[in-house]
Amino acid sequence: MDQTYYETLCAITLVRVMGYEPAAARRLISTFGSPGAVFSQSPSALDEAFGPFSKYRASICEQELELSAKEFEALARDGCSFVYTGGPGYPPLLEECPDAPVGLYVRAGSPPEDVFAPRRAISIVGTRDISPYGKEWTEKIVASISRAPAKPLIVSGLAIGVDVTAHAAALECGLPTVGVIPVGIDSVYPLRHRGIAELMAATPGCALVTDFPPGTSPVAFNFLRRNRIIAGLSHATILAESKTKGGGTMTARLAAGYGREVFCLPGRIDDVRSAGCNLLIREQLAEPITSPDGIAAQLGLGSTRKTVAALEDIIRASYSGAGDLICKQLTAIALFIRKNRGATPDEICRATGISYGDVSAACSLLESDGFINMDLLQRCTIDGKKAYLCG
Repeated sequence: MDQTYYETLCAITLVRVMGYEPAAARRLISTFGSPGAVFSQSPSALDEAFGPFSKYRASICEQELELSAKEFEALARDGCSFVYTGGPGYPPLLEECPDAPVGLYVRAGSPPEDVFAPRRAISIVGTRDISPYGKEWTEKIVASISRAPAKPLIVSGLAIGVDVTAHAAALECGLPTVGVIPVGIDSVYPLRHRGIAELMAATPGCALVTDFPPGTSPVAFNFLRRNRIIAGLSHATILAESKTKGGGTMTARLAAGYGREVFCLPGRIDDVRSAGCNLLIREQLAEPITSPDGIAAQLGLGSTRKTVAALEDIIRASYSGAGDLICKQLTAIALFIRKNRGATPDEICRATGISYGDVSAACSLLESDGFINMDLLQRCTIDGKKAYLCG
C-alpha cells in the first residue's frame, strides 16, 4: 500500500474516532511520529499510550481502517480530498494552533496545495442577522481588499448573513474564498447556500473544508468547533457585525487567542448587531475599521489605489440618454440615499419633493442597474460593490 495513502487512511480514522479531542489525537501523533505510526504500534505500546480506561483504544484497529478506506474512496469519486497534519497540503497556519484538527476534508476544483498556498488569509465573519449597514460595508471591505497589490484568501463559514456576503463578494471581485462548514463534506449547511457552495467548490483556488466525517449533522457544538478552524486558517479576522456572545465574536476572540490580528467594523452603540464589535474594540482586542481603503494596508496587503468618481457624474453618464429631468431626479435620489442609509420611498418623496410615482420608478431603475439595494421593507442603500468607486 502506498505510504501516503496509508497515512491518509490512518488520519481519517483518528479524525472519526477522536475528532472531538484533537489535542489528544495530535499528542498521539507526536508521540509515535505520524498517523500511520500510531496504527503500526504493538498492542502493548498502544495500551500504554492510551491508558487503561480509554474509550478510543479499541478503535485503533484494522476494521476501522477498512471503514476509512471505503469512506475515502467514495469521497474521491465525488472530487473530495483529505489533508492531514504533517502531510502535503495541510494549511501551515492552522498547523500552529494547539487545537488544530488532525485532518481536513477538502472539496475543491484545485489541489489543496494550491488552495492553501502561501499568501495572506483573511477571515470575515459576523451575525446571521445582517443589517443593510453590515452588508454594505462587508462588500466595501472585500472590494477594497481585492484592489490591493497582494490578493488574499477570504475565509468564512458559509452561514447566512455576513459569511455568505463575504463569500459572494470575494467571488464577485475575483478573490479565492474558502468556506468552513459545520457538517460533513458530503453535505452543505445551510441548504439554501448550496448554489454558492457548488460555485466555490468548482472555482479554482476556492474550496469547502471541514474536519467533520461524512454524515455529520449540524448540531450546536459543531459551530463552535468550526469557528476555531476559521480563525486558525487566517492571518487576520475581520468582525463585521455580531452580538456580544455571537459566533462571530467568539471567532474573533479565538483569533486573538491564537495571536492573530483582529479588526472590527464599529457600529451604533444602540445596535445589538454591533455590540460585539464595539466591545472588542473597547477591550483593545481589535482595531477599528474606519476606512475601507485603509484596511488593506492594515492587513499587510499594500495600499489600494482609490478610483474617485463623483456619484452624480456616474449617474449622469449612465442615464445621459434619458433626458435632463430624469437625470436630475435620479441624481437627487441617489445622493439622498447615500446620506440617509435605509431611506424609504416615502422619506425620499418628502425630502426631495419628487412625486411618489417618480421616486418608485427611479428606485426600481437604480436597483436594476446595481446602484442601490432595496430590502423587503423598501429601505434603500447604495450598493456596496459600486460605492467604493464614488468619492
